[in-house]
Amino acid sequence: MSLMRHTLLPATLVAVLALAGCTGRKVDVAKVLQVTDVTTGWFDAGIVEGGKNKLAPTVSLRLKNTDTEPIASVQLFARFSRVNEQDEWGTPPYVRAIGPDGLAPGTSTPLMVLTSNLGYTGEQPRLDMFQNSQFVDARVEIFVKYMANNWVKIYDHQIARQLVTK
Repeated sequence: MSLMRHTLLPATLVAVLALAGCTGRKVDVAKVLQVTDVTTGWFDAGIVEGGKNKLAPTVSLRLKNTDTEPIASVQLFARFSRVNEQDEWGTPPYVRAIGPDGLAPGTSTPLMVLTSNLGYTGEQPRLDMFQNSQFVDARVEIFVKYMANNWVKIYDHQIARQLVTK
């Protein structure tokens, strides 16, 4: 029994130290993660509120690991706002962009789609909504967080005036 305890203690210590070394790595996510395959537009959210059409700003993207080492445990969120306004105009839930298994160097995440919970409603056809005098363009900012570090903005762009159905 004491032999087993002496054998397990060094193995456990090595495992704990190896894990601590992995989580202690300094990563500048703004430099090692590249936003790719971006599509922005207005999601056709269907018919809501008494038969009105709804459009909501949306973005789809991938993250590519440009580093020489794998990266793991990255969260992502999108902040939507109207152009020239500071107030947030809808934020979808946080997304686990990269799980604990990590993303190998040179590879990309699966496509992620983030759509605002807020948008425009109108009685006119969806494409005509872009011509409405009350229509204001929107922007999207993408933020990522590595492990327990602070959120970092890695993308900021105006939403294209196009319908997106997925």
